[in-house]
Amino acid sequence: MRLPRSVAGWTIAVFGVLALVMGAVGLLWPEAMLGMLGFEIPATRAPGDYTGVFVTASSMASFNMGVYYLLATATEWRAFYRFTVVFRLVTFTVFTLAVLADVAPGRFFGVAAWEGVGALATAAGLRWDSRRSAETSPERSPADAVH
Repeated sequence: MRLPRSVAGWTIAVFGVLALVMGAVGLLWPEAMLGMLGFEIPATRAPGDYTGVFVTASSMASFNMGVYYLLATATEWRAFYRFTVVFRLVTFTVFTLAVLADVAPGRFFGVAAWEGVGALATAAGLRWDSRRSAETSPERSPADAVH
């Protein structure tokens, strides 16, 4: 696999690797994932408690998302980079509201912060890359268009 060719690509690659790894951890050791997020880990679960199913589904989604992000990095898919900025900010907002509404434990705000900081880092990387590209491309004169 190629290394990222842009600052924005590096932000996407870092998120992709972490999403892939965290997804694998959740699939292989769900209790560790729940503990990192601040959720209780009871000795036994009540009938109808589908926490395990939820962790499996979320972890598989995270693993897949990591693959998607790494593929986007390998192809330098800039439209995908821009798309992630918007939806990671939406994720930040939803997760923050979940913590504020006491739907999720306070430690879950770390996930929200990760999404928000990641979105801002990718947005800054896109801006940096755009400016750097504009500075390094030669200005075309009207005479160049004729030739």
